[in-house]
Amino acid sequence: MSTLVLPPLRLASGCVHLPGSKSISNRMLLLTALAEGTTEIHDVLVADDTQVMLAALEKVGVGMTAINDHTWRIEGCGGKFPVKSADLFMGNAGTAIRPLTAALALSGGHYGLSGVQRMHERPIGDLVDGLRQLGADVRYRGEAGFPPLEIFPATIHLAQPICLRGDVSSQFLTALLMALPLSGQAAVIEITTELISQPYVEITLNLMALFGVKVQREGWQRFTIPAGQRYRSPGVLHVEGDASSASYFLAAGLLGGGPVRVEGVGKKSIQGDVRFADALESLGAHIVWGDHFIEARAASSAAKKIKAFDLDLNHIPDAAMTLAVCALFADGRCVLRNIGSWRVKETDRIAAMATELRKFGAVVEEGSDWLAVSPPPSFRRDVVVDTYDDHRMAMCFSLAAFAGVSVVINDPDCVRKTFPDYFSALADISAPVIAIDGPSASGKGTVASLVAAKLGYHYLDSGALYRLTALAALRAGVALDDAPRVAALAAALPARFENERVFLNQVDVTEAIRTEEVSAGASCVAVIAEVRAALLARQRAWRRFPGLVADGRDMGSVVFPSATVKVFLTASAEARAERRYKQLIAKGLAANMSALLQDLQTRDERDAQRSEAPLRQCEDSHRVDTTQMGIAEAVDAVMAVVTERL
Repeated sequence: MSTLVLPPLRLASGCVHLPGSKSISNRMLLLTALAEGTTEIHDVLVADDTQVMLAALEKVGVGMTAINDHTWRIEGCGGKFPVKSADLFMGNAGTAIRPLTAALALSGGHYGLSGVQRMHERPIGDLVDGLRQLGADVRYRGEAGFPPLEIFPATIHLAQPICLRGDVSSQFLTALLMALPLSGQAAVIEITTELISQPYVEITLNLMALFGVKVQREGWQRFTIPAGQRYRSPGVLHVEGDASSASYFLAAGLLGGGPVRVEGVGKKSIQGDVRFADALESLGAHIVWGDHFIEARAASSAAKKIKAFDLDLNHIPDAAMTLAVCALFADGRCVLRNIGSWRVKETDRIAAMATELRKFGAVVEEGSDWLAVSPPPSFRRDVVVDTYDDHRMAMCFSLAAFAGVSVVINDPDCVRKTFPDYFSALADISAPVIAIDGPSASGKGTVASLVAAKLGYHYLDSGALYRLTALAALRAGVALDDAPRVAALAAALPARFENERVFLNQVDVTEAIRTEEVSAGASCVAVIAEVRAALLARQRAWRRFPGLVADGRDMGSVVFPSATVKVFLTASAEARAERRYKQLIAKGLAANMSALLQDLQTRDERDAQRSEAPLRQCEDSHRVDTTQMGIAEAVDAVMAVVTERL
């Protein structure tokens, strides 16, 4: 089993573009398959659960074409799946197996549906009971009330209302609502208990309306589907960002100071989990809403604790898990109520959450549908979190690292279910970054690499990217002032860093990029705005756990303006010229002290006056003058700064 060690986290800020919503993606995929006409769906979530749905639809004969990873063109079958016999493996995807069970039960075919062991432990009996009331022939292959299932052709009759419980999962209601229009008959569903997770039913109703099917709702107890309706393709659709996934980053904005902005959901979202932002606001967060974004930050930099809470979270059951971890940071006992649906999710989330919270020193009480958390007086360090093959356990417990303690996540790959790039996205806003800037020959590269080694962090020599760009241009015969062509080279640069060696097109160019010709060329291309833009994203992609040490001339000012620690490493021009002179002599190369000094002074002036990202010391950086220092002393000086800030 793999593990991920999250370092102590202090700060979080930045912007996250959310992946597509799982709930919306799988609903849209099924509705497009059932509709008349061709539909193009953009921003589809790429994750395990959507792959399960796509594979199942393909197996029952739905025509589909992948335009790219996130865009699909689907040929609707008009409610009649072409393949009438198939065995479908549904993994642990509840948003796939439940609506598909209902749709297949009305399709006049013979189908089997199974999944992983946990899926066979998740209840589906209420849905099967509802389907049997309308004449569907759905049978259990194992224990009654649970998958695996077998479906046979049947005659559907909808003369009587379908009575359905709503207190276990709203997905049973969603499944029936989506399937019943296939009959062409009028249908009525009556909910016999409290309906949980109502916002998820609203998603279903909104999406059905996009496909031309209207449902009449009387409160949350009675739903009527008029006869003669059928699904018709709306043409082109876009999937919203996943609001449940937004909760982790919004909470990071509160716990790590912020601001953190999530893009893909906002005031116009059809997902109920955006209401997590309201709950977070009651804990002390400052929330900003846009049409398609939400931003969160701590209301005050002085606030060390969040407000204790007692909340009914029936409407946001998935996002509520994030609040359970936030309770570790509260100023008193917190209570999460009406979360009974946690018991039948990917794992028993109430039991699992209680077990893992206690590892941090919290006092936890649990009931059938509630959880109470009293925060620890002090956090235990190096806690190992078990994730139970549950993506949300892995994601929400990553936030515990904002207590300033390292956290070990077991089986971090379980996030593939809904958010394969979660930990990369979290690193983009929170992984510690030490930005070391300074003039040429100040020793920042050597110092930065040694500091990275001491900390066990990743290392980025940003200057090497500009040197590689210059080298690539020189070898390709491209003029260094030809902005468009040099920028194109930078954008497609086949660069690789490995064991302190630098490769271009799989060729070791570590020494080649250090020649005076290439060094001068790097200074020339570095002033080109198009080149800097092309390399910016590539530089930021180096930010990952456990942390990054990056050196250059604009690491703290432009590339990582929210860096955890900023150091401006400098030395007198004379000292730097002498260092460069000794390096060249040691390599057996000719060198002239006066020429080197003149070159450095010219380069300093050019770097300081360039229009794009001029060399300057940031106001929030620590100045370390190494004129009188050796390498070891310079490393110690920087480490002292880092230790103080981290």
